[in-house]
Amino acid sequence: MQIRPASPEDADAIWSIIGPVIRAGETYALPRDMSRAEALAYWMGADKEVFVTKEEGAAAEVLGTYYMRPNQPLHSGGEHVCNCGFMASAQAGGRGLGRAMCAHALAHARTRGYRAMQFNFVVSTNLHAIRLWEAHGFETVGRLPRAFMHPHKGYVDALVMYQEL
Repeated sequence: MQIRPASPEDADAIWSIIGPVIRAGETYALPRDMSRAEALAYWMGADKEVFVTKEEGAAAEVLGTYYMRPNQPLHSGGEHVCNCGFMASAQAGGRGLGRAMCAHALAHARTRGYRAMQFNFVVSTNLHAIRLWEAHGFETVGRLPRAFMHPHKGYVDALVMYQEL
């Protein structure tokens, strides 16, 4: 996998990934009717470092993206913990994309001087993500009962997952 910082030219590819995930409404607490402009402003905001993932090869398409940002505002006493969001295209399944992006994010966080990574709101029905985060050393440090309204399963829990770096 090739992971590199995103550029403005990646906006269409990023939208092709985040748009369907947002519309599905199963893993992110975002408005399902977010416009393309709103979604890209959220994902690629100035407070975030954004990365894209491709398979090797010049013609390979972008299959995934993630962002990293301080979990709390700078100079607030909590900026040493980072937060990330990850999304992959439906075509990316089974290729090791999630593992590659998580490993990259953990290494990048260390180079940026973060002391921990926290996922604030992991939907409890997102078992693939939970298993992936646990395999990379994350622990569930909190459970928010019925905090997420899943479009098919009703109210489900959200998890707070954490790893010291």
